[in-house]
Amino acid sequence: MKRIQIINGPNLNLLGKREPSVYGNQTFEAYFEILKQLFPTFDLHYFQSNTEGEIIDKLHQTGFEFDGIVLNAGAYTHTSVAIADAIRSITTPVIEVHISNVFKRESFRHHSYLSEVCKGCIIGFGMDSYRLAIESFTV
Repeated sequence: MKRIQIINGPNLNLLGKREPSVYGNQTFEAYFEILKQLFPTFDLHYFQSNTEGEIIDKLHQTGFEFDGIVLNAGAYTHTSVAIADAIRSITTPVIEVHISNVFKRESFRHHSYLSEVCKGCIIGFGMDSYRLAIESFTV
């Protein structure tokens, strides 16, 4: 059974309430239940934090034991060299995901410090970005 850690960063605890025109009306907790149904042979774990250091700690905790990490670092994507260094330091492959198409948004969102250290990136498919990321670990 593959163990996959999903990590969501700042403000993603407000999914379902925050900017529904960008992020939709569904909470991540509700979507996580759907993911568990879609991937019954996977051991899925979910963690969310608004704090950069807690995200780094979770990468360190799971980055040598899990089969994959799906990371939506939110705004830290565009600012955090420290999260990029944490990804670079672990052996578990990380898929960077974004719910919205960041290239259709403000220009500061067009740069990611994480992309170059991740196995791949999935951007702009709504909540389905997480499903696509998990599917990448089936091959």
